[in-house]
Amino acid sequence: MRSEIIEYEAVQEAAMKFVKSVAEGDSRHARTLFVDDAVLFGYLDGVLERGSIDRFYRNVDTVGAGSGFKARVDVLAVEETVAVVRVLEEGWGGRIDFTDYLLLLKIDGAWRCVAKAYNQNSNTVSRK
Repeated sequence: MRSEIIEYEAVQEAAMKFVKSVAEGDSRHARTLFVDDAVLFGYLDGVLERGSIDRFYRNVDTVGAGSGFKARVDVLAVEETVAVVRVLEEGWGGRIDFTDYLLLLKIDGAWRCVAKAYNQNSNTVSRK
């Protein structure tokens, strides 16, 4: 059953914690969104990243977004206790564009992210 619009708004508000952390180069906000055992999968500059969400925190805290960073949050689906969010990022670290997919669950009444998978746009991949 599709959830009411108020739940879509709550999911968007939760996802904005992710955006705020990336934009500010400070994982503190995202740490309130992700569960402790959340996972991450994606390719960064052609190298597969997988495992703990701690990798994401380290990237955010060491690189920072950059002055031209832009982001957009699209809530793709909310089905009672599960939600899928797409976050478009442009100019992370001054050079990288990402498409992130966040999988959220409603846990104890709050929307929490359990998984992040992402794609780095191929024209922003730095070949070593």
